[in-house]
Amino acid sequence: MMGRARTTANRTVLAVAGLALLLAGAWLMAGGPLQGRLPSWWPTAGTGTVLPDRTRLARLRAESWWTPTVLAATIALTALLAYWSLTQLRTGPTRHLALPSPGSTVRPQALAQALTTRAATVPGVARARARVLPRRRRRLDVGLRVWLHPGTPPDSVLPPLHAVIAEAERATAPYTSYTRIRLSTPSHRRSRVR
Repeated sequence: MMGRARTTANRTVLAVAGLALLLAGAWLMAGGPLQGRLPSWWPTAGTGTVLPDRTRLARLRAESWWTPTVLAATIALTALLAYWSLTQLRTGPTRHLALPSPGSTVRPQALAQALTTRAATVPGVARARARVLPRRRRRLDVGLRVWLHPGTPPDSVLPPLHAVIAEAERATAPYTSYTRIRLSTPSHRRSRVR
């Protein structure tokens, strides 16, 4: 519940800041306090005119590419901003994963931490890091990064890691897991003397 309140507060602050910036920009464009303080090279519009003077605007409108370009850019920008606004209103992935036992849930971060701890206990593993991303339609994307001790063959580590992953899949039974395992060895950095 706290995350939802924070998200609402963030979006409210962004909307108020955007509206304030829009109003300030409109006020400055209308002539505001900067009218007499602009540099000499700054283009100015006369009273009752637009920033590009009428002759320049008439020349641009006479070009055959002007109208389709302005329309296409305006439509593309409007569609992009509308899409972005809709994605801001959409709620994110579920914060808790429902487990097979009635009324029990787990956070994806807690599941990732449990996977990290279990994978790090496998013999031959120096350290591990797991990431769990809930997706739509009860799907979990699991990424497991494992660093092996020097000289440890991957064949000796993969079966226990598969057992850890199978245990996690059974624990999150209504979800289908897609797991990627990435094996690495710690880098051997040499100390250099200058």
